[in-house]
Amino acid sequence: MTGKLILANGASFTGTWHGTQAAVQGEVVFFTGMTGYEEVITDPSYKGQVIVFSYPLIGQYGIESLYAQSEKIQASGIIVAELYAGPLPKQAISLAQFAEAQDVPLLSGIDTRSVIQHVRETGTMPAQLLHENTTEQPWQMIKTDFFPAGEAAETKQIGEGPLHIGLVDFHYKASILKELLALGCTVSIIPYNGAADLPESLGVDGLLFSNGPGDPQALNSRLPVYRDWAERYPSFGICLGHQVLAAAFGAKTAKLAYGHRGANHPVKNNKTGRVSMSSQNHSYVVEAESLNETPFEVLYENVNDGSIEGLIHPQLPITTVQFHPEAAPGPADHLALFHQFLETANEMKKVKMHA
Repeated sequence: MTGKLILANGASFTGTWHGTQAAVQGEVVFFTGMTGYEEVITDPSYKGQVIVFSYPLIGQYGIESLYAQSEKIQASGIIVAELYAGPLPKQAISLAQFAEAQDVPLLSGIDTRSVIQHVRETGTMPAQLLHENTTEQPWQMIKTDFFPAGEAAETKQIGEGPLHIGLVDFHYKASILKELLALGCTVSIIPYNGAADLPESLGVDGLLFSNGPGDPQALNSRLPVYRDWAERYPSFGICLGHQVLAAAFGAKTAKLAYGHRGANHPVKNNKTGRVSMSSQNHSYVVEAESLNETPFEVLYENVNDGSIEGLIHPQLPITTVQFHPEAAPGPADHLALFHQFLETANEMKKVKMHA
């Protein structure tokens, strides 16, 4: 079946339609990594987005649940140049089967280089995915708020380690939780709208503010609570968590033209001068000028465009990174950041025990 990707600027691309019969809309973005498509499409940070993969052949090793970052595909649609159709490992299913089972449209045979060129020149924009039996739909606003008001979800506790970490849930990636558990932590999943006294009642030793989708300004009403938490517990922010913590202390955020999404983004540690590769997936950044109104110092910066990639508080045990130290997919250059956070939390715990 023939299908189309239609961009809001009028550009149209025709390919082969796979899976669901439903037409969808979403924000068109692109990912530049050569592998890791399973992690990408199941990453909650991609909620509401149509992902264009720049690598020309996708699906070579199928789909295995070992690498999923959530229980389902989070992207609204998947766009590839060539969809692999050869043999797979016994335990794997094809990418097309995975998408069809979850009613997520997949378009192959698309000129992805041209699509990406459009996005790079004009910025991310709404997109529609239509098959030959559907007509173009009325355009919808891009969804940027994935944090509805209402009753908080229940807190879950996982693991039985000596150090108790609260994972503030902005729709976290499974690999973040796996890394904490692998390092021997007890982890309590704290909902983004949890009660102000929840970390204290749980008895956590530190807080990790997770990644998540959408605009950090959707969480503005919660910023005083997050600041209070960060001032009382060793804190580590990743991606959206980094943006939220910066905003909680007075910084501002802004949207990039087409974001950073890939597994090879170089970042520089301003304290050591070391440059390393990072995995990234974000549309928003902390505005550098706004840091003058905060106590934060820039810990990491992007080598390509100079944008802020990490912050550190000079008095409090707070560190944040815009990139993904857990990778999934991508390089493992920054796994040490988890160790550093947990070492700080453990030292603070010892101080409290002997106070």
